Amino acid sequence: MRPTAIRRTAVAATVMSLALLTAACGSDGDAGKDGGKAAGSASAAPADKGADSDAKALTAAELEKVSLADGDVKDHKVAKATAADAIEGDAVTVDKAACDPFADALMGAKAGKPAASTQRKVAGLPKKSDDPAKMLESVMDVTTTLTTLSAYDGKGADEALAGLRTAATECASGFTLTAAGSKQKVTKIAEVPVKGGEEAVAWTVSIEAEGVKSAMKLIQLRQGTTLASMTSLNLRVSGQGGDFELPTAVIDAQAAKLA
Repeated sequence: MRPTAIRRTAVAATVMSLALLTAACGSDGDAGKDGGKAAGSASAAPADKGADSDAKALTAAELEKVSLADGDVKDHKVAKATAADAIEGDAVTVDKAACDPFADALMGAKAGKPAASTQRKVAGLPKKSDDPAKMLESVMDVTTTLTTLSAYDGKGADEALAGLRTAATECASGFTLTAAGSKQKVTKIAEVPVKGGEEAVAWTVSIEAEGVKSAMKLIQLRQGTTLASMTSLNLRVSGQGGDFELPTAVIDAQAAKLA
């Protein structure tokens, strides 16, 4: 079984996809820590200059305007995340202190203390089919992304991303995390190319729990003093222990709103 936080993401993806069945069939739709806290080569190299030390974070209202909304991503449904989707860093523990920032980001927890934050669930629309079995398969074969936007004063976003890069490098060979009381082994962290914003980096995260292998994607995108963190899961592919593509449509749409 996956940790509770990952199961919540998977269940949310299934519920959202099932909720889309009627629309999809009838219309095109609208597009205390074990290790404590710790501060690879980049897909998009770190910017020579990040935000100024006196730069101000976006306000809560401004952050809402640059957060994804339904209709922003073609062939996807966007909804605000609920309290059941959220997890705090204190609920995530690791066996290696250096891996803590990565575990937090993977579970969708905010890094540090942002001045404001938002979360969205973005799910691909299932392909239509008159065959109920094929329609159900299509519902399962969608990628769902939990997108967290965090606004920081000064160099907070730069520092959060730098800390995550360091954690990914130091923990590339794996670590064990416990989220909401459920344990899971991250067996490998592999960086994958990604573009967007002033600075971007992404990883494929291989996971194993109780003999079941799966994969997730973790994407980080920085624009000025705002950091977008995206955790993606494809239910069908991940459940079979396979890999899946980055949610480029989601990444591109979020980058465009932040630009």
